[in-house]
Amino acid sequence: MKHRILLAMLGTLCAAAVHAQGAGSNVFGVGWMHLAPQDTSKPLTIVAPGAVAGPVPDTGSSLESADTLGLTYTRFLTDHVAAELVLGVPPRFKLNGEQALAPVGLLGSARQWSPAVVFKYFFGPADSAFRPFVGAGLSYIWYSDVRLTDGFQRAVSATVTRNTNPGLKTEAEVDSKWAPVLNAGAAYQIDRNWGALLSVSYLPVKTRARLRTHGTPAGTIESQADLKINPIVGMLAVTYRF
Repeated sequence: MKHRILLAMLGTLCAAAVHAQGAGSNVFGVGWMHLAPQDTSKPLTIVAPGAVAGPVPDTGSSLESADTLGLTYTRFLTDHVAAELVLGVPPRFKLNGEQALAPVGLLGSARQWSPAVVFKYFFGPADSAFRPFVGAGLSYIWYSDVRLTDGFQRAVSATVTRNTNPGLKTEAEVDSKWAPVLNAGAAYQIDRNWGALLSVSYLPVKTRARLRTHGTPAGTIESQADLKINPIVGMLAVTYRF
């Protein structure tokens, strides 16, 4: 009888250990990340020199969704609270013209870097296989490899030179920004080490694209466009606990 009781206790402990995600646990995740901008934009505005400054009417834009490889590292600080680092391969976002810019089609593209630190609260006991969570954190967003299409450069050149020289080159950069992260999802522990993760995040972020067109009679023409990106980011990942 004593042996049976001991075996039952050991079995219970082993079962709990299989699914435990508690204080001190480290979890690495890799999977598919989908970024869906909920974007709005303001018209392109010429800001310098002052003689030609002003908004360009009916110039809008919209961002396409993007997919990439996401990486996460989660450290459980307690049985319920965890800190997570979210990384990934920088996705390339494509910007399309709207209104007067719609005939141009693709305006340009850029790679977005948006590492984030998120603090999560996991519901349920540490030995539960299924644990929903909510979280909040902060992301620093910047852009690289900004490219403008030839069609958009011709459109900008024609606009700033009053159609006298549509062949001038335009370069662009996009402002870096801090953004809050709101997060919710669930983790499922399959066995002692392997699991799955489903999460959805929202990042309210507004940025500004700055354009410079060189070689005009008035010198370098500076213009800008404000864009609210506000992406909803979904992630489906395989996780490994160690």
